Amino acid sequence: MPTLAVGMCVGPVLMPTASVGMPPNCEEAMTYEVEMKFPVTDWAELESRLAELRATISLAQAEVDVYFAHPARDFARTDEALRIRRKGSQNFITYKGPKIDATTKTRHEIDLPLPPDEETAQAWTDLLIALRFTPVGEVRKSRRKAHVVWQDRSVEASLDEVEGLGNYAELELVVEPEGTAAAKACIVSLAGALGLEGSERRSYLELLMARRGTRR
Repeated sequence: MPTLAVGMCVGPVLMPTASVGMPPNCEEAMTYEVEMKFPVTDWAELESRLAELRATISLAQAEVDVYFAHPARDFARTDEALRIRRKGSQNFITYKGPKIDATTKTRHEIDLPLPPDEETAQAWTDLLIALRFTPVGEVRKSRRKAHVVWQDRSVEASLDEVEGLGNYAELELVVEPEGTAAAKACIVSLAGALGLEGSERRSYLELLMARRGTRR
C-alpha cells in the first residue's frame, strides 16, 4: 500500500496533515475509490443495458465542483486534488490522493459533508483562499445515478453530461486497501457488459483544461 500524506484518524474519517506516513490504527479507517470513466455516445443503448441488469436510474441533479491549487505544492505534479462540490443544496469538501495504478482511477479519498446552503460553500471557498489556496477551475455537470448488482457487489454508476466536454459514464466501488484488485476486476467486467470502451483516467477538470489549453 502506498505511503500517503495522512495524519490524524478521527472516527471513520482521516484528517490530512503535513506529515508523511500513516499513524498506528489508521489503516483500518482507510478506503479507496476504485473508478473507471468512459465516454458515452449513445445514452439509449447504455440505459437499455442498465435496465436489463435491473438498475434504476435516478433523476438528474446539477453538480458544481470548484477545484483549488495548493499554496506549497503542485497538485498537477503530485496527482492530488482538492475541491468543494455543491450538489443541490448539499455541500462537500473532498481531497483525492494520487492514483495508484496505470489503468484505473483508484485513489484514496476523503469526502466530508459541509452544512447546506450556498453561503456555506462560499464561506469555505473564502477560508481556503485566505489560506492561500487558489481556485483553478470549475466543472459543471448534470448527473444521474444507478446502482448495479454485479459479481455480488453494488457498483455505483454515474451518468454525466458535462458542460464543455460531453457525456460520460463512471463506474465506482469504495473498498478497503486489500480489496482494490478484486474491485478493479469487477468494474472492468461490468464495463464490458455495458458496452463501455475507451477508459479515460484524466479528471473532468484535466479534460476541460486540456481542451482550453490551460494547466492546473
